[in-house]
Amino acid sequence: MRVISGEHKGVTLKAVPGDSTRPTTDKVKESIFNMIGPYFHGGRVLDLYGGAGGLGIETLSRGADHAVFVDKNFKAIQTIRSNIQACGLSQKAEVYKNDAKRALQALVKREKQFSYIFLDPPYAKQQLPLELAFISENHLLESSGTIVVEHDVRVSLDNQYGTLLKVREEKYGDTMIAIYQHEERVI
Repeated sequence: MRVISGEHKGVTLKAVPGDSTRPTTDKVKESIFNMIGPYFHGGRVLDLYGGAGGLGIETLSRGADHAVFVDKNFKAIQTIRSNIQACGLSQKAEVYKNDAKRALQALVKREKQFSYIFLDPPYAKQQLPLELAFISENHLLESSGTIVVEHDVRVSLDNQYGTLLKVREEKYGDTMIAIYQHEERVI
């Protein structure tokens, strides 16, 4: 696993020890950034199921200003911090050990909004419909923002959650990538 493009292209990223996380493959990561980028002029990122931090770090490498990484697994938090340090991105990142629901509630209390939100939960424990609805209802996504959802092909997501509209969906093996944006941005 590595940073594919941008300022930190080629930096090798550590994987989380054990089998508690499922890292996004470089092929899927490249496809995601071909859909939403490939490069950015600033913006804030939320990597809600951080794992090793690959998606958030990739977004920072490609020009985002700041990223918030959340994971409830202690080994994942250690790995994210190590990978952020290896890329020299400590000043652009916040890392929190928390579950997704509590993290989203805390971000609402802090009145945070994000340009890019990545949702890549463990397939067996996903709560994506609830999380997408919560993000919409609580305005966590900027009006021009994008949500990237990575999920198992057997999971079917609605085309709309509140103001969030699915604008694209692609299949990569047993993985689906769904892109959501605000309805008013799409129309």
